[in-house]
Amino acid sequence: MSTFDLAEAPLRELNAALHSLSPSTNETHWVVTNPGGKHAIACGVDAPVTIDIEGHVGYYCGGMNKEATIVVSGNAGVGVAKNMMSGEVRVKGGASQAAGATGRGGLLVIDGNAAARCGISMKGIDIVEGSIGPMSAFMAQAGNLVGLGDAGDALGDSICEARLFVRGSVASLGADCIDKAMSAGDKSILKSLLNRADLSDSLSTDEIKLFGSARRLYYFHVDNVDAY
Repeated sequence: MSTFDLAEAPLRELNAALHSLSPSTNETHWVVTNPGGKHAIACGVDAPVTIDIEGHVGYYCGGMNKEATIVVSGNAGVGVAKNMMSGEVRVKGGASQAAGATGRGGLLVIDGNAAARCGISMKGIDIVEGSIGPMSAFMAQAGNLVGLGDAGDALGDSICEARLFVRGSVASLGADCIDKAMSAGDKSILKSLLNRADLSDSLSTDEIKLFGSARRLYYFHVDNVDAY
């Protein structure tokens, strides 16, 4: 196990060490202490390693992650796991704006709540968290977002083909986002997500509603002009 103390060494050295790892590395467990809310911790990791961060992190932690499992034992600032490609990012506290934004793959789990614009322009990432703020899943193209609390205004505005599962109340839906009946396939996907997030034993899919695209905005039509 490699331990890196950010109170003693610069962040640049940590990220350089992580970027130098090969897919076949035997340095598979890293512990980062005293993160102190620093930005861009463990960004761009491209190796199947586990990184335990003991404390709060700033902006873009785990951004562009590929293959790694990153666990934050604290809160995360703006853009945690932004543009993640694969692997897993888990935040034991809450997250600020744009969590999982533009993510193309992998799993983001936030034990607490996420602020505004969670999952904007998501392109294949799976996100599981508590309540989410306004404008979440704006222009969400693919992937799945599970909100186990409430959702703020304009959920799924201009959504494409992502699935939005919400357990609590939704303040309002954005343009072209509608309540949908959950098929057997949707329930299977939801159960799989809850299982991956270690929540399958405590939740029932019957408590959760599905939202998705009405598909009215794919092509311009004069009858829908008020929705554009």
